Amino acid sequence: MKLLLISAILIYSVLLSIPANSFTLLAENLQWLWLVIPLFLVVNLFAGFFITKTRFKRIRACSHGNVLLASFLLVIPISVAYHIVLAFYTIPDDYTTFLWSILLCTGVETIIFWNGIICLYMTSFQIGMKYRIIGIICGLIPGLNVIALSVILFKTFNEVFVELDKEKLNKSRKEQKVCQTKYPVLMVHGVMFRDFKYLNYWGRIPSELETNGAKIFYGNHHSASSVHASAEELTERIKTIVNETGCEKVNIIAHSKGGLDCRYAISNFDAAPYIASLTTINTPHNGCEFADYLLTKISPKLQNRVAKTYNGTLKRLGEPNSDFLAAMNNLTASACKQLNEELSIPEGIYCQSIGSVLVKAKSGKFPLNLSYRFVKHFDGPNDGLVSKKSFEWGEKFTLVEPKKKCGISHADIIDLNRENIRGFDVREFYVELVNDLKERGL
Repeated sequence: MKLLLISAILIYSVLLSIPANSFTLLAENLQWLWLVIPLFLVVNLFAGFFITKTRFKRIRACSHGNVLLASFLLVIPISVAYHIVLAFYTIPDDYTTFLWSILLCTGVETIIFWNGIICLYMTSFQIGMKYRIIGIICGLIPGLNVIALSVILFKTFNEVFVELDKEKLNKSRKEQKVCQTKYPVLMVHGVMFRDFKYLNYWGRIPSELETNGAKIFYGNHHSASSVHASAEELTERIKTIVNETGCEKVNIIAHSKGGLDCRYAISNFDAAPYIASLTTINTPHNGCEFADYLLTKISPKLQNRVAKTYNGTLKRLGEPNSDFLAAMNNLTASACKQLNEELSIPEGIYCQSIGSVLVKAKSGKFPLNLSYRFVKHFDGPNDGLVSKKSFEWGEKFTLVEPKKKCGISHADIIDLNRENIRGFDVREFYVELVNDLKERGL
């Protein structure tokens, strides 16, 4: 595939250099327009589309942008060399021809560039806001613009290759349905988030699981409520799923505070008979000492003001019973200690926990890169919010340790940023997790 793309880029570079440097040809005979214009349009519209064989339009469009911009970079030296030669033949006798040729070349190159960069900015997950801004800032600075574009292309080409490999892998195991568990999977979000159809809290994970045979449901509970209120809400959600589908039970995968909510639902409500397994992801089972510190140092007046703003905003968005302060207080080390004393160990339910840590602050995205140092001061190694010592619970504990020393943040572990992390394939991690549930007969 890589060799095919390289060949395509070289071919498209040659094809695009023709309209870019065609002024002298057109000046002699305008009939060449019948070749130049269709050639220019075909390359601009279809470069890379038919090379990247995938069912995903986003990846085809991203590949299209990659091929155009890589060709754009190669056409520049070709055009420079051509105009150096042209200058010897036209200057000083014919400045007009030289200037019009430069103008046409610049126009063609500009269209190629904007076509490609818009495709990448609209379709790529991996360049993120950081490199989009860098690209805009460096765009008008000679030298830096080429470097910035090269970095962006490195990331987006790699993105295409990763997605193509992922699609090939899923196609090869399609018949195995490795994630088709006996009971469906219920994914439960953490605090300050909601389940949205077009902005999935779990990133690319649910679609990956569904591609491999899983049946996915979501908690659909409030973004910020006490553990008690969230547990009650989740219990009703679980019963609704069981009653409407006849599935008998669900396998829960819960992130952050969602893990505490589910434990409470099992212990203090009547959710236990409907739960086959509970997997907690980066859940603060022992709370966060940093949260205790903040709630004692921040004045009650400021706390109430923040809570009022949050609750009011969510109410306008259709969430009438948000309780920001209750949710935050339930995450303190003192509150979780009391919670652990109250909650019983569920019997007949397979329970496991998963955690991850950052290696250094800059490995996390904003704002976790800022909070990491503060949490480390109070709680030790952490994922930007929750400490390593707070993760462990249940029959089995797994600490995610990627081969590269980048670490996995509180957001990375649920693919919130849709980022391909070197040494850690988050989608495949969840495929293996759910496949293990399947192997256990769950």
